[in-house]
Amino acid sequence: MFTSLADYLLTSDPFSAGIIAILIGVGIFVGFVNTLAGMATALSYALFMAMGMPINVANGTSRVGVLAQFAVSSVVFKKSGYLDLGLGTKVGIPVAIGSIAGAQAAAVLNPAVMEVAMGIMLPIMAVLLLYSQKGREGRVITPEMEKRSRKFGVLKFIAFVFIGAYGGFTHAGVGILIIFGSFYMLGLDILRANGIKQFAVVIYTPLALSIFIWHGQINWPVALIYAIGNVTGAFIASKFAVKLGARFINYAIALAVCAMSFWLIYKQF
Repeated sequence: MFTSLADYLLTSDPFSAGIIAILIGVGIFVGFVNTLAGMATALSYALFMAMGMPINVANGTSRVGVLAQFAVSSVVFKKSGYLDLGLGTKVGIPVAIGSIAGAQAAAVLNPAVMEVAMGIMLPIMAVLLLYSQKGREGRVITPEMEKRSRKFGVLKFIAFVFIGAYGGFTHAGVGILIIFGSFYMLGLDILRANGIKQFAVVIYTPLALSIFIWHGQINWPVALIYAIGNVTGAFIASKFAVKLGARFINYAIALAVCAMSFWLIYKQF
C-alpha cells in the first residue's frame, strides 16, 4: 500500500485531481496543527520529498504556504485580542535577522547533510514539544508579567536571533521555539504566546522565502496548490479555542516527527 502511494506521488502530474486533493488535504491538516501548536511542517517535507523533491526544495516550497497560513491566522488572533502587534514586532525583527543566515545555510548545504541535521534536530524538538505541556495550563497574565513582557533587552534579542536562525534553516519546530521564548522569557500566557508566534513567522518568512527563490528552490505549482490547504486549515484552527485538543495533536505530531527523523538518518546508510 505504502509503496503504491509512494509511486503514485512520485509519478503523477501535480495538476491531476488526485495530487491536488492530497496537497490540499495535507495542507489543511498542517495549517490546522501549525496554528494550534506546531511541528506539522515536517509532514510537508515528507510529502514533497515523496513527490521527488530534494529536501532543500521541499524546504523552500513549504515556505509559500507557511507565509499564507500565518498571515491569515495573525489576522484572526489580532481580531480576537490575542496578538500584541508591538510586542510581536519586537520578537519578529530578531527572528527575521537570524532567519537570513539559517535560510542561506539550508539553501547551499548538501541535501544529505541537511537530512541528517534535520534527523537529529526534529526528535529534540519533539521532546521539547512534549515537555512544554507542563506548566502551560491555567497560565494567566499578572500585572508583573505584563510589565516584564515589555522589557526586551539584549539577551532576549540574541535568543530570538538564534531562534530565527533555526527557523530560516527549517520551519519545522520554530513555532514551538517562539512560543517557548514568549512564554518563558516574556511571561505571556500560552494563547498570547501563540499569537506572537503567528506574527513573528509572518515577519521572518518573506526573508527566508526570498533566499530560496534566489536559489531556485521553489516548486511553484505545488507551493501554490498546497498553500490553499494551509490557509484553510489555519483559518479553521484560529477559530477554535487554541488549547482545545492541542496536547493530543502535539503527541501525534511528535510521534510522526520521530518516525520521519529515523527515516531521514536511516536512508543515508
